[in-house]
Amino acid sequence: MKKIDQPIIVYGTAWCPDCKRVKQFLGDQRIPYTWVDIEQDAGAMAYVEEINDGMRIVPTLICPDGMVLTEPSNAELAEKLELQTKARREFYDIIVVGAGPAGLTAALYTAREGLSTLVVEKAAPGGQAGITQVIENFPGFDEGISGEEFARRLTNQAGRFGAEILQAQEVVEVRTNGQYREIITAGGDSYAALTVLIATGARYRTLGIPGEEDLIGINVHFCATCDGAFYKDKDVLVIGGGNSGFEEGLFLTHFARHVTIVEYEPKVRASQILQDKVASRDDMTVVTNHAVQAFEARQKRLSAVKVMDRATQALKTWRPDGVFIFVGMSPNSSFVMPEIKRNRAGFIVTDHTLQTSVQGVFAAGDVREGAIAQAASAAGEGVAAALMMRQYIQSL
Repeated sequence: MKKIDQPIIVYGTAWCPDCKRVKQFLGDQRIPYTWVDIEQDAGAMAYVEEINDGMRIVPTLICPDGMVLTEPSNAELAEKLELQTKARREFYDIIVVGAGPAGLTAALYTAREGLSTLVVEKAAPGGQAGITQVIENFPGFDEGISGEEFARRLTNQAGRFGAEILQAQEVVEVRTNGQYREIITAGGDSYAALTVLIATGARYRTLGIPGEEDLIGINVHFCATCDGAFYKDKDVLVIGGGNSGFEEGLFLTHFARHVTIVEYEPKVRASQILQDKVASRDDMTVVTNHAVQAFEARQKRLSAVKVMDRATQALKTWRPDGVFIFVGMSPNSSFVMPEIKRNRAGFIVTDHTLQTSVQGVFAAGDVREGAIAQAASAAGEGVAAALMMRQYIQSL
């Protein structure tokens, strides 16, 4: 991938769906960008019209090299960023879907064993671990390591042993073809292998309340690392009192004036060490036993959050500048074939070898039923899956 030292400038509007798509793509690939809302900046609006021959076209992107991109597709963005989006071969020993700790660890093990390995990832390598501010509990990093650095090292390590890694490529189907297993990407490319590992992890769960969907990517977010900088000297609300909510809330204090964490249950679920860190700060507040009911918008921006006190049933109105949601995860498994057994929540069911109900298709990491949502355990499952896949291939 092309190294981006300076942020891309994205000119757009809050209501523009293509602007939201571009911001989502850049966020997924962890590409730094500066967002400018032309409806809030008359000078920016005039500039966009000037460089587009009088037309108000959004999104308009200014790249660090001065190149202007207007309404770019994801494919055009991937080309500009020099992402590898096409595999060098059509057949591999092993295809890994997902480049988080489980997928990349499996890939470095299989590639190191001399098995041709392709890793396909729709976002940037590293998964959820890659967007974590600091990983403090991964063995071997006694002083912690940033998620970005961890992802970079793991990606380089897999590549050093010969694993081929595709980015910005979403797998939409996994299927069988006789003794082979095939994947199909959103772009229509097909790749085959002797075995496939599904390591697509999980995504942040939404609240499913009124107003949420319209504000996602505007004032409602799921990644403090990606979007925290937009709230410098502002008040933000973090929904979710688990470890993620407390960790991301602490990170947001680097930018925000005040961070309020709200938890649905009477007690938070975060570890005691995180609770102590939050309690020691004057710029953080924790509110328990409150249920967020709805988001209200004015001029397509967040204007209020309706919250109910579960003890008294009283309805309150809060007015944060932005909201970050951390209420659990849902597995990224909707693309798998019906023959692959999943539980009610959608997590993939595997046997003791991490093989799914379809022979030759394995699963590891957070997408798997019973997995522990920790980077270290995901890496361990990646090792186990690699050994089991090698054993499976030897039996063919």
